[in-house]
Amino acid sequence: MAHQEGSERTVRAPEGQDDRALPVLPVRDTVLFPHAVLPLTVGRESSVQLINSLGDDKTIVVVAQREARIDAPQPSDLYTVGTLAVVHKVVKMPNQSLFVFAEGLERVRLAEFAQLSPFMRARVEPVPEAIPPKNSELEALQRNVLTLFQQIVAGSPTLSDELSTVAMNIEEAGRLVDFIASSLPSLSTPDKQDTLETMDVRVRLEKINQHLAKELEVQQLRNKIQSEVQDRVQQTQREYYLREQMKAIQKELGEQDEGARDTEELRQKIENAGMPDEVKKEALKELGRLSRMSPMAADYSVTRNYIEWLAVLPWAKTSGGEVDIVKAKEILDADHYDLKKVKDRILDYLSVRRLKPTMKGPILCFVGPPGVGKTSLGKSIARALGRKFVRLSLGGVHDEAEIRGHRRTYIGALPGQIIQGIRRAETKDPVFMLDEIDKVGRDFRGDPGSALLEALDPEQNTTFRDNYLDVTFDLSKVLFITTANMLDPIPEPLRDRMEIIELQGYTEEEKVHIAFQYLVPRQIEENGLTKDQIEFPEDVVSHIIRHYTREAGVRNLERNIGTVCRKQARRIAEGKTEKLVVTQEIVHEFLGGIKIRSEGEIAERTKSPGVVVGLAWTPSGGDILFVEAGRMKGKGGFTITGQIQDVMRESMQAAHSWVRANAKLLGIDEDFFANHDIHIHVPAGAIPKDGPSAGVTIATALISLLSGKPVRPLTAMTGEITLSGNVLPIGGVKEKVLAAKRAGVVDVILPAENKTNVEEDLTPEQLEKINVHYVKTIFDVLRVALPSSVREEKQDEAVREKVLTEQPVA
Repeated sequence: MAHQEGSERTVRAPEGQDDRALPVLPVRDTVLFPHAVLPLTVGRESSVQLINSLGDDKTIVVVAQREARIDAPQPSDLYTVGTLAVVHKVVKMPNQSLFVFAEGLERVRLAEFAQLSPFMRARVEPVPEAIPPKNSELEALQRNVLTLFQQIVAGSPTLSDELSTVAMNIEEAGRLVDFIASSLPSLSTPDKQDTLETMDVRVRLEKINQHLAKELEVQQLRNKIQSEVQDRVQQTQREYYLREQMKAIQKELGEQDEGARDTEELRQKIENAGMPDEVKKEALKELGRLSRMSPMAADYSVTRNYIEWLAVLPWAKTSGGEVDIVKAKEILDADHYDLKKVKDRILDYLSVRRLKPTMKGPILCFVGPPGVGKTSLGKSIARALGRKFVRLSLGGVHDEAEIRGHRRTYIGALPGQIIQGIRRAETKDPVFMLDEIDKVGRDFRGDPGSALLEALDPEQNTTFRDNYLDVTFDLSKVLFITTANMLDPIPEPLRDRMEIIELQGYTEEEKVHIAFQYLVPRQIEENGLTKDQIEFPEDVVSHIIRHYTREAGVRNLERNIGTVCRKQARRIAEGKTEKLVVTQEIVHEFLGGIKIRSEGEIAERTKSPGVVVGLAWTPSGGDILFVEAGRMKGKGGFTITGQIQDVMRESMQAAHSWVRANAKLLGIDEDFFANHDIHIHVPAGAIPKDGPSAGVTIATALISLLSGKPVRPLTAMTGEITLSGNVLPIGGVKEKVLAAKRAGVVDVILPAENKTNVEEDLTPEQLEKINVHYVKTIFDVLRVALPSSVREEKQDEAVREKVLTEQPVA
């Protein structure tokens, strides 16, 4: 709204003017003050007629409407005080309206209306101003008003600086107030009308002073806000400033902010993810749903999480890079001792992959006793291949959804552990280890083992479909490695999909190698020691292996080495800083007395006839077991004890029947069985035992008992017996032979058909100091196991005494 200070002259109504009826021009949302020029757009038909009817006398009365919405105001709709004005210029607009410049002359009060149509005419009465006498208080008030106005003009970007100059040149207080009131755009129409109707100049000054003070405060606050925003703009990017403004606008509109930005970010992630076309189509479809959804909707977070999962998976990201086979071999050898079969299989895979980069990843299953390095071997393979390593323990997993995920309809649904592992790896071809696959359970929530069938089948896992994602993901590049202690609990269809690689237990020599290469350095470092503070001679490590551990792996060996290191760390902490060279005496002091006396125990327990050493396979490797036979007066009874399961019980009955059937050949009185009871016991009584491989052991125990000949010392045997006396092959040969060697056995009796297993699975180093005897019938067993002459009995007795002297049994 443009205003201009009028001329200095004061127009007074001539005598008798009060009797004239002047045209009344109602105006909306504005007030014309005396001495101000007001541009008006006249559009109402009655107002247009009013302007057009003006002749030489251009005098009119400009009055503000009480309600701006009323198009045809009546006298009651107008304020009673208006401004006498003269029309200076009329401009016709193209839309038939008029643009009028009117200059205010003086305040007038409407009296009676002489005409209402086509426009209003009314008689007016001049309203004299109450001008107070000039004094210092009034001058101070006037100066304060002028100063406030100048501050407002200076701080406002919309008000011209010329207004300050004009205001400074006005000396009359009343005119100053009128000028300021007409110039302030923030002053409402009722406030302007109130100023117009206030005749007392002092009161008018006080009112405008209040308005100006309030306006200045608002302006300062606005400038402060603007300044804060400016500071933020300087600290952050222009884009952030625009978003902040957009937030503020959306907040005022009652809309949620960031929705469009989030959608765009997700779209960018989807574009960059390298998804297959059908997955991308599904992701964009869900993104479209999300963009139309209110953030307050229940499904919003579910859909958003789903899209983020799709966008973050490594659909096209691989480890890349060629793998140097020689270097891979060096890494495998550096991390693990022996395990030749496994290393060869990995290097074969690398060689084929070099020739055919698109080949599918193999699915390997490492089976072996605890502590032989199955899990750590997986990490080593990942390092050799230059790939990420992901491990998932399946021990105790009962829920199928752990493998394949939950459907999105469930609250808190997530993808299965396979997809989560791929996300953690951030590549589509990691080494993925499924630990303890033989310990997967099943219950009412499903069978995880069956869910693994799809993931571990090279023909199916190219299109693995997780329940949560509900789109296919290619797992064919993943190198899956599973581990198990035993194969029996693994379902046959699952076992069929995996390439089984057996990791047998270690011999004493191999354990010594492993101890010096890995375990001793690691335990020295973990216990804060250095090589200069402790030393383990080879004979001491062998002593710990032989007499303080009986295991296929090396976990207990490492614990015992760690215990010795901790004792030395304590000695150093107590001030004894000299280097400790570990001896057998120090081992006894730190670890206690000898825990295992294998050779001595075998020699001691086999002194009596009827006690024979058998060989057994266990999930933790092989072990030896004693079979004891006893006889007493009776009526031909046959008792079996020691937690014997069905297969082993039948094997005992078969051995018993064969001995009775061949009593004459064996030199046993045929009436002996009618007058005596026989009892077979297999300690330890608390451990369940099963399997047919103890047949020859039981038969030998019975014959030893009935012939009165003790079995030769340091001899062990295994094999299944038939009623015709033949010895059939058994399984777990390597574990059983290594168990015999660990126990100090010298002579091992095996079925002849197991000779191939011995040659393939056992190295010459492992067979060192062991005599393997291959037998086809029980008579071959007896020739090896029992002394055939008095001279041989005396030799056996001498050997037994020598062993017991070296390793006395308490």
